[in-house]
Amino acid sequence: MGVLQELQSGVQAVTDNVGRSVVGIGQRWGIGSGVVIAPGKVLTNAHNIRGEQLAVTFADGRHEQGTIAGVDIDGDVAVLSVDTGDVPPISWNGTADIGLGLAVFALSNPGGRGLRVTFGLVSGTARAFRGPRGRRIAGSVEHTAPLLPGSSGGPVVDLEGRLLGINTNRLGEGFYLAIPADDALRRRVEALSEGQAPSRPKLGVGVVPPQVARGLRRAVGLPESDGLLVRHVEDDSPAARAGIAEGDMIVAVGEQAVSDADELHDALEAAGTGATIELSILRGLEQRAVTVTL
Repeated sequence: MGVLQELQSGVQAVTDNVGRSVVGIGQRWGIGSGVVIAPGKVLTNAHNIRGEQLAVTFADGRHEQGTIAGVDIDGDVAVLSVDTGDVPPISWNGTADIGLGLAVFALSNPGGRGLRVTFGLVSGTARAFRGPRGRRIAGSVEHTAPLLPGSSGGPVVDLEGRLLGINTNRLGEGFYLAIPADDALRRRVEALSEGQAPSRPKLGVGVVPPQVARGLRRAVGLPESDGLLVRHVEDDSPAARAGIAEGDMIVAVGEQAVSDADELHDALEAAGTGATIELSILRGLEQRAVTVTL
């Protein structure tokens, strides 16, 4: 059998094994894809969620209303509760060993507009992208299977049709990033299915990128400094309760200097929800210490 015939047979086999498990998410707007992972449960991306109920369209054209079982916004995954009928759940690959050149198939059903199946190769591993709220999502798999808009939330699978990842972020020029379906994701998905949302520490501030912050300080006659300039403070947030104000610059968490948002997120994650930390901030020319309970 030639290469093209083998590829054709592979696409047909994956379609037969996995196609019924791939669903469309949303209609008209909020369009995306998803995959049945257990009876009554569909996995998709958090950025596909709009409101408390979403239309879910199955491969046979059946429409159901799904409700949110659990959402991890910063991890960009969500689980919906919906009547999946007799649709078989997808099988997990069960390994994080995804290497360069691995042949993969990507499946989607953009907004319920019909099943798509494409072929590609793993072109990169340990990649990172930004989630819906700007947090870095590391460890992603890059592949070359072409995908239409509305494909995020759909599965990328191996030759046996087992789940390798959830397609999430388009890089352009024919590349896509998928959140790997490793043990860590499986544990998160199981918790979300039970309604257990992840608890991540937060300050409750919006910050300006460092390069912009340096320019803003220079524009008002202040010396340039590495740090994160606060542009917004949420009401009744840990930052607000600690007295942090718009215009302050966060320069360190404890003894650790922070010069970008990723370093701040990493420091907060290391401290954990409920921890009390000390921030060093610049207010104008004055540096001061502020105690914050996350």
